Amino acid sequence: MRRWEHVRRRSAFWALVVSVLLVAGLGCKRRSPDDLALEGQQEETTKSLPPLALTDDTPDLLLTWLDSKGDAHLVSKPADVAPEGRDRVRVVVTTREEGQKSLFYVANLGAKNADGTYPVSTMPRSEWDAIIAQRRQALAAPAPTADPNPTEPPAPGGKGQAAARPVSFTVIVYGAAWCGACHEAVAYLKRRKVPVIEKDIEQDPAAQSEMQAKLARAGVHGGSIPVIDVKGKILIGFEPNSLEAAVRGASAVTL
Repeated sequence: MRRWEHVRRRSAFWALVVSVLLVAGLGCKRRSPDDLALEGQQEETTKSLPPLALTDDTPDLLLTWLDSKGDAHLVSKPADVAPEGRDRVRVVVTTREEGQKSLFYVANLGAKNADGTYPVSTMPRSEWDAIIAQRRQALAAPAPTADPNPTEPPAPGGKGQAAARPVSFTVIVYGAAWCGACHEAVAYLKRRKVPVIEKDIEQDPAAQSEMQAKLARAGVHGGSIPVIDVKGKILIGFEPNSLEAAVRGASAVTL
């Protein structure tokens, strides 16, 4: 009887060990894209993010402010935000996931609470995108006049169909999913048949570090996105004529 009791206890012990290991394994399992999508849906349903205490000394910040044209500028400290954009600044704490999906943290850096923190609220991504679109539409250029030779429309900054020939190098566009100018730059390059790689600096820390290193080498600190690398030439923001000139200049260099 004692032998059977000993066997029974050993079996119960190992069953407990296996169950603990299974639970531990499940707890360490990497979240799938479906899990992340579900988190985004739950976040959207709550319509509010957890409280965020933002001060001048909060570490690991990525702050986005908008100018009157709707262009986005990235800085890492509240003091670096220009006066024109301090009333509505998107806040990302790079060490936490909240505020990087369908809901954003938005701070008013034009005022402070009694405890020295800045007022922070929650804003849906769609509302942030609408602010950018509204400012861009307000400054939209008038429609161009009809081309007298529609069979061979010139590309901006060039003459004739030769300007639209494919090139043999790849352009890198550093931006973010919410950045309209970034998408416009990518669309422009694709129309020009220029191979392009998009890198999201918010979702990919390596891309952000890579972009910052290139800006430092170019002697540029901060600025707006997109940051465009045309065969080593760094452009800040999207301006069709400047991008066209960079592509043409890079095409003229022998590889």
